[in-house]
Amino acid sequence: MTTETRQFKTEVNKLLELMIHSLYSHKEIFLRELISNASDALDKGRYEALTDEALHEGEGEGKIQLIPDKEAGTLTVRDNGIGMTREEIVEALGTIAHSGTKEFLKLLESRQAKDNPELIGQFGVGFYSSFMVADEVTVLSRRAGSDPGAAVRWQSTADGTFTVEDAVKDTKGTDVILTLKQDERAYLDEWELRNIVKKYSDFIEYPVAMAVTRTQPGTDGDKKGIEVTTEETLNSRKALWLKPKAEVTEEEYREFYRHVSHDFGDFAKVIHYRAEGTTEFSSLLYVPKTAPWNLFYKDFKVGPMLYVRRVQITDHCEDLLPPYLRFIKGVVESSDLPLNVSREILQNNKMVEVIRKSATKKVLDALAEMKTDDPDAYGEFYRQFGRVLKEGLHFDFERREQIADLLLFASTATEEGKTTTLADYVGRMPEAQKEIYYLTGASLAEAAASPYLEAFRDMGYEVLLMTDEIDDLLVSNLGQYREKPFQSVLKGDLDLGGEKRSEQKEAYGKLLDLIKDRLGNEVAEVRVSGRLKDSAVCLVRAEGDMDPQMEKMLKALGQEVPARKRALEINPDHALLKAMSARFERNRDDPLLGEYSQLLFDQALLLEGGRPKDPVAFAKAVARLMAERASEGIAVD
Repeated sequence: MTTETRQFKTEVNKLLELMIHSLYSHKEIFLRELISNASDALDKGRYEALTDEALHEGEGEGKIQLIPDKEAGTLTVRDNGIGMTREEIVEALGTIAHSGTKEFLKLLESRQAKDNPELIGQFGVGFYSSFMVADEVTVLSRRAGSDPGAAVRWQSTADGTFTVEDAVKDTKGTDVILTLKQDERAYLDEWELRNIVKKYSDFIEYPVAMAVTRTQPGTDGDKKGIEVTTEETLNSRKALWLKPKAEVTEEEYREFYRHVSHDFGDFAKVIHYRAEGTTEFSSLLYVPKTAPWNLFYKDFKVGPMLYVRRVQITDHCEDLLPPYLRFIKGVVESSDLPLNVSREILQNNKMVEVIRKSATKKVLDALAEMKTDDPDAYGEFYRQFGRVLKEGLHFDFERREQIADLLLFASTATEEGKTTTLADYVGRMPEAQKEIYYLTGASLAEAAASPYLEAFRDMGYEVLLMTDEIDDLLVSNLGQYREKPFQSVLKGDLDLGGEKRSEQKEAYGKLLDLIKDRLGNEVAEVRVSGRLKDSAVCLVRAEGDMDPQMEKMLKALGQEVPARKRALEINPDHALLKAMSARFERNRDDPLLGEYSQLLFDQALLLEGGRPKDPVAFAKAVARLMAERASEGIAVD
């Protein structure tokens, strides 16, 4: 036999160190994770055997066995699934191939993961939780279809190394043997194991079995009785999604949710239905309450489990729901799809498309129902998943109106911490208002204080306040809602001043020309503002220009954003502009007019969250003006 000792990868060492020092109070989850891994191995074995019957090796159905040995102090979790080769076991148990490894370890180190055992399952490192209760872990495995002598034994005491050696195993599958720590031997107790399986693994499709010894009455006066050992199945093995909804209890729904999601919290809503007709299928889907930490990672697994005639085809079928519903957990079972269905077939199968349309509609209907029946619960859901849901406006043209009905926004008319729907916004619009106005900003506080809102507040027009970087793009994709077009208050030449503004354009026309001449290529044009009431100036983007939040996001990602000139809008009712106009009438060649023009432009940059092109020159000009005012005996504000 060939034996070799290898070093764990750095991130595995770090993970083991954190595990061993008992970050988790729910140590019993190690058994949930080992049973879940065994179930996955059985699923894979059954699926591969569809095209290669030799992989069955003459055995019956898949089974998971728990083998406690109190004398040896070991607990074995055995399955007769697909098994592993030497290369597979080294890869699977010696490293963590995941792009979010660093972030996960940070969560553990910061103790944010304490009492959150779902993080282990969500991240897929459940095997390592064995070291919370075991001094040593041995894995004996043989790939289905290989010779008994092709088995492999993996062993580690979590000291930074593991050994791998050739072994002999008569049966296919994997044994995970835990040598339990002295103070963790309670996990060898029959009733402790029963309770853990009932709590975490009751809905595993395969039998989780254990040999149980009972004393039966003896015969003919034998008072001691006879000890009889039988194998008992500890889990109910209920295919919950196939049962009528009326027969399922809330607790059963909760336990199954924990099984499919690895989330120890509660779900926000359950969607359980059976579709009948030309295409028949059963679905049990859940809307979670809390977003998983890796929801926005590229390798986040999308889609519910897919079963075909009680055979699990995949644990995440991304073709069954659109990406903007990737937070939905659950299972879909179809009796119409072929058992040997491949990824390519799934992507082009009409029945899958029917299931996808039905499941998507059911989820959106359920969210709409939650929004109506329990606004507080929906508000919490939206805080967790609203940003993902909005992606549907871009990717799902057919359902964008339905998705738009689910969106929530703060606005200039909502109280702090409250939101409004688009439907309610439109219902409050004054008759004279023809557009849905919105403003994007880095935060609600920044957006609410924006000078761009001044005229809208004065006229009683409500403005939606949006703080996600992608909001402007998504609203542009939506275009309109209930025949009311969207209009950014940051863009375009908004005419809220009516006839008065026309008069002001004529009165200030030559001064505007002078300011434009002094600023040159800094601005596209200088015009009288229809949106300002208190502030002196602001910079406005053209209707088709990129939103400032989107621009910042792209720049942060290292992408080049083409420079676009903006319009400088002035408030002719402001004292500063009136003073400039008076100076202009006295002497149109006054050099201070050019300096004032530059100061106005720099002020506009500051108001939108930018900075002057030449901060030193700006500071000197402001200081000089303050000194002049002070020397005239006028108090400086």
